Amino acid sequence: MNVRGKERFFIVFMGVIAAALCLGGIPSAFSADEVVKIGLNYPETGPYSKQGLDQRRAAEMAMEEINAAGGMLGKKVQLVYRDTQSKPPVAKANAVELFDKEGIQMMLGGSSSGVAIASGKVAKEKKKLFFATLTYSTETTGEEAHKYLFRECYDSGMAARVLADYLKKNFGGKKYFYVTADYTWGWTTEEAFRKYTGSTDKEKNPGVLTKLGTTDYKNVLELAKQAGAEVLVLVLFGKDMEIGCKQAHEMGLKSSMQVVVPNMTLDMAEGGGPDAMEGVISATPWYWKSALEMNNPKAAAFIKKFEEKYSRYPSTSGASAYTIMHEYKAAVERAKTFDTDAVIKALEGHKYVSLKDEQYWRPFDHQSVQTVYAVKIKKAGDVKKSKYGLDYYDIINTMKGEDAAVTMAEWSAVRAKVGAPVTLE
Repeated sequence: MNVRGKERFFIVFMGVIAAALCLGGIPSAFSADEVVKIGLNYPETGPYSKQGLDQRRAAEMAMEEINAAGGMLGKKVQLVYRDTQSKPPVAKANAVELFDKEGIQMMLGGSSSGVAIASGKVAKEKKKLFFATLTYSTETTGEEAHKYLFRECYDSGMAARVLADYLKKNFGGKKYFYVTADYTWGWTTEEAFRKYTGSTDKEKNPGVLTKLGTTDYKNVLELAKQAGAEVLVLVLFGKDMEIGCKQAHEMGLKSSMQVVVPNMTLDMAEGGGPDAMEGVISATPWYWKSALEMNNPKAAAFIKKFEEKYSRYPSTSGASAYTIMHEYKAAVERAKTFDTDAVIKALEGHKYVSLKDEQYWRPFDHQSVQTVYAVKIKKAGDVKKSKYGLDYYDIINTMKGEDAAVTMAEWSAVRAKVGAPVTLE
């Protein structure tokens, strides 16, 4: 082979390797018994793809750190990826393939509660662990809870409580209007929000359901205007929320209504943009700036490394994926085995400090109990002046996890209502 031929061969060879790496399917340099596979079932495409990208980036950072420190029980970690497209049937098929064909030991992911619930059901069938990174429906660790599913982020009920605490003081007695995504996260979020804000009267505080992936909210926003709403609650997520907030801003609704988005990630605020998002109220389980202000060395190191790699700050979605990877490793090491039942026992009741203050995995529902934050988007000019244009939030209210989360009695009542066992199976 001449020199030019060798160069062409090398370029083609490296292209194949690069493609395999991108697909997560390159054969490991280690033998099968030296590797533990973890599946990331996340939205690479679709309306929640931005949240998925942060999960992948942060999970890969955690994998690199874990492997550099010797792996898990001496095994190197290999992430295997599948794109859910934020569609539950796709997520379910992915999960079956990850467990049966790829032989993963644990799975994480989400960005849609329907996807998380579908993935969790497969994990239960396979008797393997699934960690939910971004699923806010109360059903995930409520009606749909089981022993093989753990949720690292908060739920919509926790978000609704911290927001209601603020809204009751500042918007008590005002007329609400709800624009809600028509799937489990939307339904349960609206229900929790109405309950805790006292806006359960649907004649006084009407609302409409919208399809996931809607691109034009002007008609339903006009209904809110005609109804004389004073608080507009956009129970929308991802690109849907971005579009809804932009169109509310274009229609001038913020001059007469307080816009509230029950759950927010940094990339959603960024997607909406400083002008459309200015003054919007929301909730989040984690924010890079407040994490830095806690002087938490783990958080500082994570944020610095993420910033160096990607020239931006991480969102709560990435923080959750990163935490899950490290907490799974810690649980495996406490259990001294990858056996699922033993790892579950090592997780239940365990307190940990990852990228914020102390959290713990609650034994009866596998919810991570944690501090929650109500936030208000800063003035557009201040956001635009900030580094990367990513300093979006002012924290306006904080609530301890124990005060925000449902009690065991409340959880048991929900389970009994749907005929689910009051102990996890």
